Amino acid sequence: MNQSPNPNSLNYRYVIGCHGRAFATDSENRFDKTALPGASCWKVISTFTCMFHFLKTETMEKHNLFLRAVLLITLSLLSVQNQAQVNNAGNAGYQPVIGQGGKDVVWVPTPQKLVDKMLEMAEITPSDFLVDLGSGDGRTVITAAKRGTRSIGIEYNADMVALSKVNAIAEGVESMTEFHVADLFEYDFTKATVVTMFLLSDINLRLRPQLLEMKPGTRIVSNTFTMGDWPPDQTETITDESLSWNTAYLWIVPANAEGKWKLQSGGELIIVQKFQRIAGEIINEGTVSTLIEGKLDGYKISFTAGETVYNGTLNGNKISGTATKGSTTTAWSATR
Repeated sequence: MNQSPNPNSLNYRYVIGCHGRAFATDSENRFDKTALPGASCWKVISTFTCMFHFLKTETMEKHNLFLRAVLLITLSLLSVQNQAQVNNAGNAGYQPVIGQGGKDVVWVPTPQKLVDKMLEMAEITPSDFLVDLGSGDGRTVITAAKRGTRSIGIEYNADMVALSKVNAIAEGVESMTEFHVADLFEYDFTKATVVTMFLLSDINLRLRPQLLEMKPGTRIVSNTFTMGDWPPDQTETITDESLSWNTAYLWIVPANAEGKWKLQSGGELIIVQKFQRIAGEIINEGTVSTLIEGKLDGYKISFTAGETVYNGTLNGNKISGTATKGSTTTAWSATR
């Protein structure tokens, strides 16, 4: 009668294969097809493509010591591999804690009513492209996507990114959203038409030069924190849900109107610009009219000189629009 080889016999050696299966063989290398006891556990931990040959030893104790060493090495390799996967993909079952530390700021969620108000201030449409800097659990990106706006979240914490993706799927907007593990100071967000953020004032100031270089008309909305001496174009406060994080600020990136402009009707328009605010004067045949209430709204420009209210649109080195004095409105233009 054929008998299975005795694993305790000195006449046998053991082989663990690339699929984690162990077999006993006799001195003539004849395999028994029955896996050794406990061999199935290796199916879980084996990550190798080679064969480990455990040659016969004088005692089973040496076999066991060697097996334990291989087990420890294998588990260590799997631990490193799994940690790398967590670092890259995050933990889908992760739950954040308010106030937890981050790379640049601690995490505090923006109240949903303020998220709604921020997107309302930005007047987002399906033709917009929104980027949320420091997107946290993804709520701003997801809310914008539910309004039909393609949106991307930039977040340094991989666990937060994994959670955001789960939340987007739950809300049915995964096709309208993207979430990236990235440093907001290194990610190129310049193609966005709307930028949202809940950072700190000093971080806003570090981002400000890049924001001001974006296409005129780009809307920037911040929860609570400002842009230094760049005044907001609009400020809104909600009266419930949060006592601390309840104010939103909107900025519209202005075009560059600085310089001397030649008026088509004669004379010279001199504009001095600081962010969206403009000052200056119109000089015509020795008469000087000071500009007041001057403002830029993206490419749109408006100011009053004397008794005339000017409105226009910048297009490179040309301005064209209307000039209204009393009940009379005429066209005006200028070149730089």
